[in-house]
Amino acid sequence: MGKSVLLLCGDYMEDHEAMVPFQALQAFGIAVDAACPGKKAGDICRTAIHDSAGYQTYTESRGHNFTLNATFDEVDFGKYDGLVIPGGRAPEYLAMNESVLDCVRKFSDSGRPIASVCHGQLILAAANSVKGRKCTAYPAVKPVLIDAGAHWVEPETMKACVADGNIITGATYEGHPEFIQLFVRALGGKITGSDKKILFLCGDFMEDYEVTVPFQSLEALGCHVDAVCPKKKAGDTCPTAVHDFEGDQTYSEKPGHSFTLTASFEGLDASNYDALVIPGGRAPEYLALDETVIALVKEFMHSKKPVASICHGQQILAAAGVLKGRKCTAYPAVKLNVVLGGATWLEPDPIDRCYTDENLVTGAAWPGHPQFVSQLMALLGIRVSF
Repeated sequence: MGKSVLLLCGDYMEDHEAMVPFQALQAFGIAVDAACPGKKAGDICRTAIHDSAGYQTYTESRGHNFTLNATFDEVDFGKYDGLVIPGGRAPEYLAMNESVLDCVRKFSDSGRPIASVCHGQLILAAANSVKGRKCTAYPAVKPVLIDAGAHWVEPETMKACVADGNIITGATYEGHPEFIQLFVRALGGKITGSDKKILFLCGDFMEDYEVTVPFQSLEALGCHVDAVCPKKKAGDTCPTAVHDFEGDQTYSEKPGHSFTLTASFEGLDASNYDALVIPGGRAPEYLALDETVIALVKEFMHSKKPVASICHGQQILAAAGVLKGRKCTAYPAVKLNVVLGGATWLEPDPIDRCYTDENLVTGAAWPGHPQFVSQLMALLGIRVSF
């Protein structure tokens, strides 16, 4: 029987800290229910983007709207194998909610895995679930955890994670790869075939989710993942865009997180990598005009290595002339590029539908990440088994 977990949501939870575990775990074959007190399946939670910008504390801006897929009042806490608690500002008020604390205590008392990140540990403290346990968190949560009887572990970096028994804690979303991997292992998962090197082709104002979710998902599996951008080097950042569906005739855009590149584009040797991932957003519009980008994409496609492209990323594939005779999907507005590029158009109905055609995985938009990542995993021979 497959594993299932509960994601405990609230308004203004941190955007990445909700969506990355939600979609990564689904990509690994785990069913995830996202529920929020006072809301039902189909309702949304607002999210917050917390980012470092050189101030004495983090900045906040509006993130994506997160759609719940479960109704909190109808949830049977006993049926889940684990619990995930995102951070952000939501935990401040959720920690005051007795139904939330009752939920957490049920998981804690039964010894089932609980993974909590950033400010989520406020809820663990309120539920009296950290007494005598080693915990980390965003540093501002330290006094509360100490007062709750936890053994505080100072995060040396914002990637820090700590596992103590069934409790897994992380400092921030930067540590998602280890955080998610620890949780999968706590659920009894075994990861095989992940000794792969994967390259992400990045650019300014690529879509926030479309780079971060697959990037951290693949790292969580144990893959070596590099992110590069033309004319930038390792340690530089790319700004990202939040593209969302808010009732207008096309998507809206808001500023996203800053994304840190891990490798330099200049001198890149594509032969060192097993696969290429192309995020969407607005970056592909200008990357498609860069001859070094076109040459890189052609090299991966001609060598038959897996290439996974989502949303507007297919603008680059079309410009590279590698779609002739292929079958693919994309964000519907990119259909013109795909068809003129010589491909057979596959309708993304529903919008989370993804397709694999030989070495090519294509998706229409970020709601399709679970399929998108799992189909790339299949091409690479990566498995998560329980």
